[in-house]
Amino acid sequence: MATQFTGGATTGASVTPSASPQTLQSNYIDFTSTSTAGWAQQYLPDLVAQEAEVFGNRTIGGFLEQVGAEEAMSADQVVWSEQGRLHLSYKGNTDVTAATPDTVVFTVVKDSDGKSLDGLNCGVRKGDLVLISDPNSTVKAYVTNVAQGVTVGGSSAFDKVTCSVISGTISDLTDTGTADATEASTLFVFGSEYAKGTTGRDSVIAPSFKSYSNKPVIIKDKYEVSGSDASQIGWVEVSGEEGQSGYYWYLKAAGDTKSRFADYCEMTLLEHEMYASNGTTNDAYNSASNTIAAHQGGAVRGTEGFFQAVNSRGLTFDGLVPSGGASNHLNDFDAILKEFDKQGAIEEYMMFLNRDTSLIVDEMLANQNILSSGGSSYGVFDNDADMALNLGFSGFRRGSYDFYKTDWKYLNDSATRGGIADTTNQIRGAFVPAGVSSVYDQNLGKNLKRPFLHVRYRASQMEDRKFKTWTTGSVGAATSDLDAMEMNFLTERCLVTQGANNFMLLKGTGTY
Repeated sequence: MATQFTGGATTGASVTPSASPQTLQSNYIDFTSTSTAGWAQQYLPDLVAQEAEVFGNRTIGGFLEQVGAEEAMSADQVVWSEQGRLHLSYKGNTDVTAATPDTVVFTVVKDSDGKSLDGLNCGVRKGDLVLISDPNSTVKAYVTNVAQGVTVGGSSAFDKVTCSVISGTISDLTDTGTADATEASTLFVFGSEYAKGTTGRDSVIAPSFKSYSNKPVIIKDKYEVSGSDASQIGWVEVSGEEGQSGYYWYLKAAGDTKSRFADYCEMTLLEHEMYASNGTTNDAYNSASNTIAAHQGGAVRGTEGFFQAVNSRGLTFDGLVPSGGASNHLNDFDAILKEFDKQGAIEEYMMFLNRDTSLIVDEMLANQNILSSGGSSYGVFDNDADMALNLGFSGFRRGSYDFYKTDWKYLNDSATRGGIADTTNQIRGAFVPAGVSSVYDQNLGKNLKRPFLHVRYRASQMEDRKFKTWTTGSVGAATSDLDAMEMNFLTERCLVTQGANNFMLLKGTGTY
């Protein structure tokens, strides 16, 4: 039976702290009120002079600190290029009704990563040896002609590759006709063949690469306390995430503001999106950008956050859900490995998971170590049958991959993604490749090795905007005639997600 959880944090009596225990209107507890036991209560309450930390460490940051690095930049935009795939592979459809026997015409619709080739030339050339397959059959063929930019369906222009079949049953291939732009078949080049004394290739293949860019956004926050309140001492001891403790309430509030701002710095780079991402002029993205620009008084475009980058350029998986059952979890995980095999095959991954998904992985691994006839060995427990079972697995190896699992507080906290109402599209975890990638930096003009995730912040010899704080007002070193202390926080940064095809977001539904 499902358990329904209700309740949470509630507020008690609200009093205003004063410099000393004295009977002021703001801190006087009226025992005649209906919310107390009245004057029939014999004793005064025992005041605990320390704030109870009921939420533990309330910060949710740390994800980018664990998986990325930080690097200064001096421009309004960061541009990087990623290498393309080395081998030629395409998705398209086959026409097997050609007049010439044993001939198949393959229409190249998309590359192996799903990018449309409408109006673009593919890399297949005459003389290539190719393998064509669909769910029904596989044939090997020799390319006799490549017609570029043939109109398909009245508007699209795709390359058509004419092939003479070498082996396989051509009649088993799915015949999609001449005007269909479906993706029922695949083609990849595995070599070439030429006769003696013939000329060389009729064209060359230039190295392919993909260029990406992102821009930093300015994030701000501020805390203010009046000069009078800054001189007061609260009579409840407080502490905060920054390690501060004492009786000054404004120090506690300032520390909370700084901790909250540090979390905003990370959450912005996770959640934010580029407004004008599709490059048109009358779309919703630009409409939002124009509306916000009018409100801000300046141009804004947003920035590509982690989730947007992986959703658009990476992998998503709707699996490893509680409703799938323990017996299917290992199959789901193996499907993830097979998808990683198709990408960069990074050997090490860090898994940041919410509570449900973390327990699923624990149960999946525990199920592989069942201590019964035919079960696995004690392996992960150092072969000690008397050792207490530790079912909170943090690292394991499957296939040729090493995985390191940790809980992601951001996905569990009820004040962040742990409390969102949309369970259908919730993000339950992320697979992040460990190590570095080699990319060409167009600003520096050379190849560099960088973590797959790294933060770029604006900085120069005169100004560092990585995490800038300054204080104004009359408190301390007076800087203005404002009888208050204003603490300002600012940063300007963006996230660079390199090799997004090696990242995966876990999505889907299902609850225990």
